[in-house]
Amino acid sequence: MNAPARKIALVTGAGTGIGRATSLALLRAGYGVVLAGRRSEPLAKVVAEAGDLGVQALAVAADVGNPDSVKALFDAAEARFGRLDLLFNNAGSGAPAVPLDELTYAQWKAVVDVNLTGAFLCTQAAFRIMKRQSPRGGRIINNGSISAHTPRPFTAPYTSTKHAITGLTKSTSLDGRAWDIACGQIDIGNAATEMTERMAAGILQANGQTMVEPRMDVQHVADAIVHMAALPLESNVQFMTIMATKMPFVGRG
Repeated sequence: MNAPARKIALVTGAGTGIGRATSLALLRAGYGVVLAGRRSEPLAKVVAEAGDLGVQALAVAADVGNPDSVKALFDAAEARFGRLDLLFNNAGSGAPAVPLDELTYAQWKAVVDVNLTGAFLCTQAAFRIMKRQSPRGGRIINNGSISAHTPRPFTAPYTSTKHAITGLTKSTSLDGRAWDIACGQIDIGNAATEMTERMAAGILQANGQTMVEPRMDVQHVADAIVHMAALPLESNVQFMTIMATKMPFVGRG
């Protein structure tokens, strides 16, 4: 086993966007980081981008919606680093933006499998490690999204799962108390990533109009997650909303 870093983090959806930025920020903050994602190539690029810090990274291709794949992921993390201090449940996907009655069961299930079941399976696996390790405990941060509060048009699967993540966050916080496991949620609005590029060209609003929406540097999100993670386990950011200041969320937009 390699000598462990000061703290160990596991980030799902680590190959792109928020997961990529957060993985790099955690490495710079001194963490050993397990990068998980469906595809190996983007994960390898993030490790290479980390430069010399890449020696404290482990890339593992995994499907968070598959129990066997999740078990293999956490087994690999524990085998490499010996413990787990932070899980960032970040992996997520959406369905086509079509009227609710036109969604297929397969499209609905695909979103639920990743966004909700995946977060649950990873939380469960993290609990098992955090309860038995010494010193025990750790922290779990869930990516809730602004959609955990307010939907966009034609986003029933994504919005439903993100509302459910809030329930998972609260249950995890309660069930983790006895084991020194803290859980918080970060709700992110319009971070500048591949997923939000369409907003720069204009995106459908609730009133039927199409409007260009402001975005923010994704690094601000990564820095916020590092801040949440750095707190001692006696303290917890239960919910944080970080968003582009002028995005149409508060009030009437």
